[in-house]
Amino acid sequence: MAIEAAAQAPAAGAQRSAILLLCLSPLVLIGLDAFTNIDLMLADAMFDPAGRAFPWRHTWLAERFGHDLLKLLFTGLGVLAIVLAVALEALAARKRWRPWWRLRMRVVALSAVLVPLAIGALKRASASHCPWDPRRYGGAESYVRLLDALPPGAQAGHCMPAGHASTALWMVSLCVVLLPHRPRAALSMAGAMLMPGIALGWLQQMRGAHFLTHTLWSVWIACAIASLLYALVVRREERGAVPLETAPRLRPCLPLKKRD
Repeated sequence: MAIEAAAQAPAAGAQRSAILLLCLSPLVLIGLDAFTNIDLMLADAMFDPAGRAFPWRHTWLAERFGHDLLKLLFTGLGVLAIVLAVALEALAARKRWRPWWRLRMRVVALSAVLVPLAIGALKRASASHCPWDPRRYGGAESYVRLLDALPPGAQAGHCMPAGHASTALWMVSLCVVLLPHRPRAALSMAGAMLMPGIALGWLQQMRGAHFLTHTLWSVWIACAIASLLYALVVRREERGAVPLETAPRLRPCLPLKKRD
């Protein structure tokens, strides 16, 4: 019992740190938007004042490759994750695959669905404009911060959080395959899995389609959804049903032979 408790202590500490970071991040993002000009500074750097346009807006790299092809790729990976999760559910029903893997693939598949849906719904409800909309960058609207009210007669921009990045940000949920036994490795994997979504968000910033904080909000939402799904789908069921020591094994469960 003492050895088991010692092994679980680092995981519990890492879990508390992750929860604390997840809870404090929205305050940091609100502060960045309300009290700094980081969004405008980056947009200014990507905007061409002489041409009154974002030069990267219609380039092949940012528009065709970053917006179209990569979106198709990561959407396809999401569909693949869903198909794999459904297959594992079928195998589990026939007792040919351990529940440990089935539960984690369920989290990944649900993230592939819920992360884009949640970000898309919040985007449709938001008042924030894309960089190419304000007059500062050749548009016709006023620049409005997150906590500011729209000027009279102004229309909502429906641009925050970054929807395009969400097609890849669901992959942060892949880190659950390392939980709860390797929390530090899971944290590193989560950071690596966020990189494709952040790269998509950056390409959209280069085009003038999003501000930095739009992408950062999408990152936070994806992490929050994956964490919530892990708590609801994996932790709750494993506490009452699946011994943790079965986690690293990949072979199917076989009945024990009776002794003579």
